[in-house]
Amino acid sequence: MVFNLLDVLFFDYQYKRTGTLWEGRYKATMMDTEQYLLTCYRYIELNPVRAGMVKHPSEYPWSSYHSNALGKANLIMNHHEIYKCLGKDKVSREEAYRALFKYHITEKTLLEIRDATNKAWVLGNNKFREKIKKLQERQVGPKPRGGDRKSDDFVKINRV
Repeated sequence: MVFNLLDVLFFDYQYKRTGTLWEGRYKATMMDTEQYLLTCYRYIELNPVRAGMVKHPSEYPWSSYHSNALGKANLIMNHHEIYKCLGKDKVSREEAYRALFKYHITEKTLLEIRDATNKAWVLGNNKFREKIKKLQERQVGPKPRGGDRKSDDFVKINRV
């Protein structure tokens, strides 16, 4: 979809808003798919549930749950290889995917996903984060806090 300047100005005027049309909407993070992909699927598909919009992700009309868990055709979706590993055939994959929703995502995991996404940190274990840190030469998570930053022990443990 392409918007020209007049479209955006009209939209801003109509809805009494300012800024770019997509300002603040897109956020992304790099993640270790083997560890977090299905958890992130659940996180996204449970957002309308957490927001109190629906009781189950199957009730939300724009959810990929319909394709992943119920087998409804979706022409714009491709299933990830990790999703495909949930079962030997379509029916067993869908059943395994539905089973994932019987369990809550822990508050700790919710915070990890939110922090990584909102702050562009890397989502994964320490080995994965170190690999990305070396490849991209950037901060991949929060810096350690507290301690006597001048002590030899602190410096050894927290080399930045």
